[in-house]
This record gives sequence, structure tokens and C-alpha cells, in this order.
Amino acid sequence: MMKLFAAERFVLCVIAALFLTDAVLIAVKGISFDFAGYLACVLLGAGVLVLGQFYRATERDLRIAAALISAGLFILFSLVGSVFNYMFLPVYFPVIDPLLFRIDAALGYSWPDVVIWAATYPWIGKILFAVYATSLPQLLLIVITLGFTGKNRMLHHFLVTGVLGALASILFWGAFPTYGAKAYHDLPLWVSEAIPMAVNPAYGRELMRLGQEGVSYLTPRDVLGLIGFPSFHIFMAAMSVWLVPRHWLFMAVIWTLNALMLPAVLVQGGHHLVDIFGGLAAFAVVCPLSAWLLNRITAGSQEDAAVPERQVVAVGVSGQALSEF
Repeated sequence: MMKLFAAERFVLCVIAALFLTDAVLIAVKGISFDFAGYLACVLLGAGVLVLGQFYRATERDLRIAAALISAGLFILFSLVGSVFNYMFLPVYFPVIDPLLFRIDAALGYSWPDVVIWAATYPWIGKILFAVYATSLPQLLLIVITLGFTGKNRMLHHFLVTGVLGALASILFWGAFPTYGAKAYHDLPLWVSEAIPMAVNPAYGRELMRLGQEGVSYLTPRDVLGLIGFPSFHIFMAAMSVWLVPRHWLFMAVIWTLNALMLPAVLVQGGHHLVDIFGGLAAFAVVCPLSAWLLNRITAGSQEDAAVPERQVVAVGVSGQALSEF
């Protein structure tokens, strides 16, 4: 039997529901998939989760257990969530890019102009490329750090916020799809020679093709980020800033990285300017909602980050901090 905190159990239930949904939709849509590739990813996430369970069951180190369990859940959710996002292909609703372009124009924003400016100073484009690639590593680093420092409450808030935010973004994108500014523009050839590009017009055109034709083959080696509005990179950046461990070194690094994430999302992510505001608005709604949900699902338990880990015991029958799954 698995020993899980209420928040961990909630996330695992979401993962299981998405896994079943993905399996059914893949079968119904007749989509081929890279079985070996996905199995390797599942085994990685499950292996980290099981290792965390071992540490918790043996009480060797309950802080390491919390970090490993949350990291395993994070990996598994990212996997099933990315597949779930692809199940909305081909898109069935009109794209909202024309509306977003009008808003950008009213704000005086042009994606090609911003990218060309960054390429004119290659060191800027290269820094933003590196910063853009830190989004997921940042999340894993914070998960591990919060777990290792015994900040269980913050860790679970972080985990639940990420899950709810990803689901909300995927569902919103499914109803109001976007391809992003990069899908509608070309860039001078010298730009790609001057700076590396995480997302370029070719990437945007591939998104547009997928939106029109759907997906016929899924592999974890070639997963594209479909969501344009709201920007999930900005949502993740806000998560990192809001829930970073309260230590001056972590705060200095994370805050600096995510201040740079704002221009990085525009230059390297190929986003509309309004996508940033969408990501911040989504976080402003989801973060307090996840805190409320966390309070509800942990009501009556002793799940409290302020309680030393060694004082937390599993008493499933009385509804204590750890319950049998």
C-alpha cells in the first residue's frame, strides 16, 4: 500500500484519470505512439515515486521521501498532460490569433521587430535562449528543495497549483486555440544565424499543420508546446517566483531568471505580448484556488509544513497526515 499525503493522492488521481483518458482517446482516434519511448518515461517517473515511497515506508529520511514522491508525480503528470494536450488536435474551434494580433497592435508590439532587435545584439538573444530553457528545471529544483527542507505545505501548494494551472491552460487552449505570433511571420535568414531560436516560424507552421490535420504519431522525443494563450511559461515563472524557498540565494537566482523570462518568452517563445498577461492572470486565479483546494483536502489532518517531518506519522484510519492509498 502506498503512503501518500492528501495532496499527493489528489495529484496521483489526476494522473490516473488523464492516463485513462489519453488511452481511450488514442484508441478512438487511431493514433500510433512510441510505446518504448513512453514506457521509458513512465518507468522513470514511477521509479522516482517508488523510491520516495521506500524512504517514507522505512522512515529513513522523510524529507527525501517528500521530494522524491513529488518529483515522480511531477514527471508523470507532465507526461500524461502533454499527451492530453495533443488529444485536442485537430482544433475544432476558430483560432483567436487575429484578436490577439489586434491587441498587440494596440499595445505597439511586433514579434518580428523584437526578435530582430535581440538578434542585433547576439549576446541578448543567447542569454534569453538559455533562460527560456530553464522553466522545467526550475520547477524540479524547487520541488526538490522544498522537499529536502521540509516545507511540505509549500511543496504541496506548488504541486497542486502546477497541476490545476496546466489543466486550465490545456482546456482553455482547446476551446480558444492559438498558434502564436511565430506561426504568422517570417524572419530574415541572418537572425537564425546570429542567435539560437527555441521557437521559430517553422515551429509555428508545424503547430498550424497539426492544428489542421491532427496528430498521427506520438513520441516523447518530439513533443511541441501547443499552448500559446495563456503563456504557460509565464504561469510556471510566476509559480517559481511566488513559491520559491525563502532563502536569499534561491530568491535571488529565481527572481532574476524569471525577470528575464518575460522577454525570453517573447523572443524565444514566439508569443503574442498579450500571452504574458494571460499567463499572469491564470496564475492569479489558480494559485489561491489551489490553496483553497489544498485546505479542503487536508482538512482535519496534521499535514503542516511547520511540523518536523519525524513527528508526522501515518494513521490512515483516523485521517491523519499520511493516508493509505
